[in-house]
Amino acid sequence: MAATATAFQALIQPYSNYLSSSSLFPSSTSCIASPSSLLKPKIICSSSSSSASPLTVVNGNVERSSVVPDRKEIRLGLPSKGRMASETLDLLKDCQLSVRQVNPRQYVAEIPLLSNLEVWFQRQKDIVRKILTGDLDLGIVGLDTVTEFGQGNDDLILVHDALDYGQCHLSIAIPKYGIFENINSLEELARMPQWTKEKPLRVATGFTYLGPKFMEEKGLKHVTFSTADGALEAAPAMGIADCILDLVSSGTTLRENNLKEIDGGVVLQSQAVLVASRKSLIQREGILETTHEILERLEAHLKAAGQFCVTANMRGSSMEEVAERILSQPSLSGLQGPTISPVFCKRDGKVSADYYAIVICVPKKALYKSVQQLRAIGGSGVLVSPLTYIFDEETPKWRDLLQKLGL
Repeated sequence: MAATATAFQALIQPYSNYLSSSSLFPSSTSCIASPSSLLKPKIICSSSSSSASPLTVVNGNVERSSVVPDRKEIRLGLPSKGRMASETLDLLKDCQLSVRQVNPRQYVAEIPLLSNLEVWFQRQKDIVRKILTGDLDLGIVGLDTVTEFGQGNDDLILVHDALDYGQCHLSIAIPKYGIFENINSLEELARMPQWTKEKPLRVATGFTYLGPKFMEEKGLKHVTFSTADGALEAAPAMGIADCILDLVSSGTTLRENNLKEIDGGVVLQSQAVLVASRKSLIQREGILETTHEILERLEAHLKAAGQFCVTANMRGSSMEEVAERILSQPSLSGLQGPTISPVFCKRDGKVSADYYAIVICVPKKALYKSVQQLRAIGGSGVLVSPLTYIFDEETPKWRDLLQKLGL
């Protein structure tokens, strides 16, 4: 060991002056290295500066301390590519939170209505990682990505768990042919005598955390996992794997590659979610107010997206009599009940209210049925218009967030 240490000192001696004076390491920063780092690189840097939180670099993985980085800007990570990226921008636009990007090749943008907020376009897995390191505060990604790369970290907190797009599920898929032809459930797959310690079930996947965790929970012992370049669906046909564990939307790609899902093989149901750093929400100035506004807009728009505003005229002797008729129909109760107001007409020189205008909110799926019920009780002149927002007195998800934070 003494010889190794001497050799190590001789190796770094030519650079010692540079290291001590280089601007790469300010005077308030000290770095400690050992000969063993030649085999297992480990550099520990600490700084007394208040502008950056202490960090540890271990084999390329950065681990932040419990103190959030000292910056004034709030950072929101958004997907940079693919369908998830475009649907995220569409949702924010519908919530009047349009993202302004000067150059489509730039990774940073802004939402003009939210001051002091930066938008950073990143890969989904990098959004999760950078929230954990403190480089981002908020992010919109798929739940599958949060679960796979967050790995149960307590600092990740779901602000909104159902943004109603990006729906898919993580599922096991096996070939339709060969030894799997009559296998249709995870239980049957586990009972197959082919899988032994010497010859385990080979699963190709990109989910190397969720996959083993799921198999262990289901009691499958003889399983190995591997990653494959390119489309996973080709792995069984090429003999690289016996089955795959991948995200499924419509299932068309699986069917076209002679693969099938099996009962009990769904690991996770996923869609887009809004996730945040617990430390940032508690420690960073202004982030709770910004998060509250984003959450309010998202929730109000998503609630309105499933509703229509229906207006109609109806004859009646009084508002109470009209209300009784409306509430007798199961599809006409609205959010809290109908709004009823008199419609004044002038007849024979006199003003009277022979009609009443009713306004109700109707679920999109029940629209036609609701119109039929309105007609059946005397409704006419039915007008239908889409809704943009439905703001509750207080957003339930905001209360849930404060509870999670202990505030």
